[in-house]
Amino acid sequence: MSKKINDITEHSNFIHKIIDEDLKNEKHSGRVHTRFPPEPNGYLHIGHAKSICLNFGTAKKYNGLCNLRFDDTNPAREEIEYVEAIKSDIKWLGFDWEDRLFFASDYFEQLYDYAVQLIKLDKAFVCDLNADEMRKYRGTLTEKGQNSPFRNRSIEENLVLFEGMKNGEFKKGKCVLRAKIDMKSPNLNLRDPIIYRILHAEHDRTGDKWCIYPMYDYTHPISDAIEGITHSLCSLEFEDHRPFYDWLLDTLKLKNHPQQIEFARLNITNTVMSKRKLRSLVEEGLVDGWDDPRMPTISGLRRRGYTPKSIREFCDIVGVAKSNSVVDIAMLEHCVREDLDQNAKRGMAILKPLRVVIENYPEDKEELLIAENHPKNPEMGTRQMPFSKVIYIEHDDFLEDPPKKFFRLAPGREVRLKHAYFIKCVSVIKDEQTGDIIELRCTYDPETKSGSGFNKRKVKGTLHWVSEKHALKAEVRLYDNMMIDESEGNTDDFKNRINEKSIEKLPNCLVEQSFANAEKGEHFQFLRHGYFCVDVKDTTKEKLVFNRTVSLRDTWAKISKKNK
Repeated sequence: MSKKINDITEHSNFIHKIIDEDLKNEKHSGRVHTRFPPEPNGYLHIGHAKSICLNFGTAKKYNGLCNLRFDDTNPAREEIEYVEAIKSDIKWLGFDWEDRLFFASDYFEQLYDYAVQLIKLDKAFVCDLNADEMRKYRGTLTEKGQNSPFRNRSIEENLVLFEGMKNGEFKKGKCVLRAKIDMKSPNLNLRDPIIYRILHAEHDRTGDKWCIYPMYDYTHPISDAIEGITHSLCSLEFEDHRPFYDWLLDTLKLKNHPQQIEFARLNITNTVMSKRKLRSLVEEGLVDGWDDPRMPTISGLRRRGYTPKSIREFCDIVGVAKSNSVVDIAMLEHCVREDLDQNAKRGMAILKPLRVVIENYPEDKEELLIAENHPKNPEMGTRQMPFSKVIYIEHDDFLEDPPKKFFRLAPGREVRLKHAYFIKCVSVIKDEQTGDIIELRCTYDPETKSGSGFNKRKVKGTLHWVSEKHALKAEVRLYDNMMIDESEGNTDDFKNRINEKSIEKLPNCLVEQSFANAEKGEHFQFLRHGYFCVDVKDTTKEKLVFNRTVSLRDTWAKISKKNK
């Protein structure tokens, strides 16, 4: 990759500058019509989110239209499940194709007729070379290609053979239909590319009607022209395919000729951005499905707790560039952290519980303490937190022999319990066999009740807690980057670089009583732990499961501030 983005001060979009100029010159009769054309062979990932935001966002900006079109030209790899998942992801991100839902299969008859037209123009021929032979004849970047020995078949013979392909007279691989352009072209995509291949596979929408299917490079421009697309926005790898895009539309003399514009795809550190690779992780059981919270799929990010707003903001900050770059994953985390900081309710959760008995607190006493749901948004209201003689704190919040800058609980030291009282550790109970600390004995000062107005003493440490009698059991899952290195790279050994510590399950956590009414997918900030959401898949009436969306530490914000 050419560079790594840590700090972006302006949101760049060269495509909108092109469209501004087109509108100024009344190109396309002043229309702006884009499309998002996913192939339904897997779930969408964060890279697709950039394209979704660009295509639908551009249409919205210019009061235009955006189509959703599924490129369903390879039934061997496509499933209805993927179609529905893609539709759901786009809706969740906040975009709507309204009544403009299309499929490439809607145009199979027209695509076939256009192929026949190319044959009649002597611009396409049926070729019997096998894959290895075709590769040999194609040449290389430094060597010109050679014409296929079948290139000079007559128009009549090609028409008969192509109809035979359509009627199922040939087995898979026996022959293909190729465009007839220039085998000496420096652009390999113009060296008589394949436009139809034989595939005896049942299609989800057309059944067994077809046994030949068009290639993407052939289907895409014609579909764009049929739908009246004005600006066909593609990722940068399609730049070398643009000459064929234009050649095909010019040769067929289609009335509408969209403009293909390429932009840099999204690359993120520590993240796999290949649908093929992500699919292999799912099929080999290396992750818990497409919506595993470690996956960079939109459904995985949603399950982990990312919000539509945070993803849209991330795509906006990244901008649209002409050259590839790598974005620090900390930027994505920053965006969701900023959103959740404003909108997530606060709550207390103990991930590694340590029992605390308050010796001078009455045995049978319970009281309800008031806690705000958000310190900056009073409109979010308050909640009641039960307090009793036995509570739990984080095991890491106590050290028997603390260093100088450890301001939490220690023998003889006093700390504040958030929204409650000051407590002081007076003794430590250990397991007789292991020596592990299993319980603390403390005292509390009733004059230090939070909000009472009587407390004038100060302490440096404030701890979160839950009441033993009222706490709810929960499983908390902590996530880290799925990949251990900085970027995905271009090699296929990515499975050897999967972070084995990308998930940590903590099955014996305790959360405050208010979480009893938490809804699936609801967001919270666990004090001092980060932002979490209720898992939508594994949470039941009997079991609460929380996924950590992101920690409280904002790496990218610190880097950005330093660079400025």
